[in-house]
Amino acid sequence: MQNEEIVKEWIEKAEGDFGFASSSLKLENYFAQICFHFQQAAEKYLKSFIIANELKFRPVHNLLELLEVCREKEPRIEEIEEDCRYLNPFYIDTRYPVHWPTRYDKEIAIKARDSAGKIRKWVKNSLGYDERKN
Repeated sequence: MQNEEIVKEWIEKAEGDFGFASSSLKLENYFAQICFHFQQAAEKYLKSFIIANELKFRPVHNLLELLEVCREKEPRIEEIEEDCRYLNPFYIDTRYPVHWPTRYDKEIAIKARDSAGKIRKWVKNSLGYDERKN
């Protein structure tokens, strides 16, 4: 694996987003912002996989586009495709005024956590990160 230190930095940033959003779930509001941080965690986990495997890195926020890049190395990444689809809209919907209906509540945020958690586990397992050590 090339660029181990850079990969580690991306994983640490992803862990920060994931941890912040997870701990924020106990709040009674800010669910849009929580969903944004789960989307960001997923994005950073996927980018760590891209860097670790020396795939083409592009500064994009579209999880489905990042997933396609990852698929070049590992076709079984399709296991987390639905989770990427679920989280993908949260980058735009939670950050900018949009002209379509949006609704964020605790149930949606919990589902976002679950999806980001699956992506987190898949990437960390694929990269050989042991949960007890990293």
